[in-house]
Amino acid sequence: MLENGGTSQPIFLDCTFRDGGYYNAWDFAPQTVLDYLEAMPATGVDVLEMGFRSLKMKGFAGAAAYTTDEWLKTLPLPEGKTIGVMVNGAELVGETPQTEVLERLFPHPASESPVYLVRVACHVHEFEKALPAVNWLKDRGYQVGYNLMQVSDRTEDEIKALARAAAKYPLDVLYFADSFGSMDPDQAAQIIQWMRTEWSGPMGIHTHDNKGLALSNSMRAIAEGVTWVDSTVTGMGRGPGNARTEELAIEVASHRGQNINYVPLMKLLRKHFKPMQERYGWGTNPYYYLAAEHSIHPTYIQTMLGDARYDEEDILAVIEHLRVEGGAKYDMHTMDAAREFYGGEPAGEWAPKELMDGREVLLLGTGPGVSTYQEPLEQFIRKTKPLVIALNTQTGISSDLINIRAASHPIRLLADSEIHAELPQPLLTPFSMLPDDARASLGGKEVLDFGLQVQADTFSFAEKHCVAPTSLVMAYVFAAVASGNASKLYLAGFDGFPAGDSRNNQSQKILNQYIEHEGSVPLVAITPTTYDVPQASVYGML
Repeated sequence: MLENGGTSQPIFLDCTFRDGGYYNAWDFAPQTVLDYLEAMPATGVDVLEMGFRSLKMKGFAGAAAYTTDEWLKTLPLPEGKTIGVMVNGAELVGETPQTEVLERLFPHPASESPVYLVRVACHVHEFEKALPAVNWLKDRGYQVGYNLMQVSDRTEDEIKALARAAAKYPLDVLYFADSFGSMDPDQAAQIIQWMRTEWSGPMGIHTHDNKGLALSNSMRAIAEGVTWVDSTVTGMGRGPGNARTEELAIEVASHRGQNINYVPLMKLLRKHFKPMQERYGWGTNPYYYLAAEHSIHPTYIQTMLGDARYDEEDILAVIEHLRVEGGAKYDMHTMDAAREFYGGEPAGEWAPKELMDGREVLLLGTGPGVSTYQEPLEQFIRKTKPLVIALNTQTGISSDLINIRAASHPIRLLADSEIHAELPQPLLTPFSMLPDDARASLGGKEVLDFGLQVQADTFSFAEKHCVAPTSLVMAYVFAAVASGNASKLYLAGFDGFPAGDSRNNQSQKILNQYIEHEGSVPLVAITPTTYDVPQASVYGML
């Protein structure tokens, strides 16, 4: 059995292939696996948790999603290191009898398997129902740990009751996970103290780095008597990731009074994990920090950061929605609903025809083209006298040449409310449909209340409201111009994003949908653009 010899020396577990798999579907390149197995013995790691053990077969997932004995036997597993797998408790408490699930997950006893340690990750509501699996696994010779998830916002009585339930079974280690990354060291210590009143066996902690405290929380836990700690290489793991093996190795070696060879681990980082981190983008940032503050599941943030449909305002809007409605459990549909504020019946009180009927309109985007071509654009405005609409707080040309400003995203309005209050132009916005805080932030600002409803892949233009495929202000103004029966729409500052940026595809799709609509207004870009739209030169119009 893996033990710490009755001392306070921690058992050090690396779970890179298990937790890191949330970014690459547990599909690690064979050479990455081989180099990892070669590097780990030098780090002081005691346990290698090589992945999940699962029966789920929906969609493609790599070998570390199943971590079968057959796969493990093909690998040069380092001698003297314990090999572990993790099972999701949800698979043990479903409709299929628990014993049947376990027999399929672990067809061989530990004596015939490369696996010795099995950890079971459980939400609070699954924990007691999943605990009988301890006896089955122990009878098969496995060492067993249970990981309690999402306990940071549980009461003292709840945590003690969970520890009391665990004490009825021959568990080898009881872990708790800082699932939301919201704990600080004092909170981690408090949970340890509460659990200790009912659980006298070995304890472990799994930390997340939403607030940059994963390592600090792990070390405080060791100081409080926790004897199992884990980490991942470069912190690779769901959301912002975990304590980093390369840092925890240093701390554990110091705690043990050992000297370790860091060279193989640093080579592993340079060759494999730093390039993966650049590709997938794990690591803490302000969004994860905010999510941790409000106990919001980090997968919401991870998913939005990897989806070009979500800009800064969208992500903040979803966080605010989940702060109020609750986001402890990840639900993709909840996230999409939170992103779009305009799903209900559209309402508005202003008709764009009042200002646009039969007129040419110049729309100033947020790209650098407005500032770059400021002088010819200003000459064009003075000569042609179009109705000039600026998106958000665009200031690339003289303010006295701008007739209207437009904004449609509530979070952007909140962020820019003080600026809008100082700007002299009326604001085109779906005012009647904004949340109370967004309306209040505009104070006595003159608004042109044109309603908006968001429906995928749809444009529709009514007298005082529109339907658009997104709440992006670009699409909103396109629809307002069509509703206003303008004669022509000039675009400036629609430069496009750098090559390879997926936002180009999103914007081009909106442009295509608008241009193809029979009620749209003919448009032409008069400053350079990468979009596939009609183009002309502002210089040729002077």
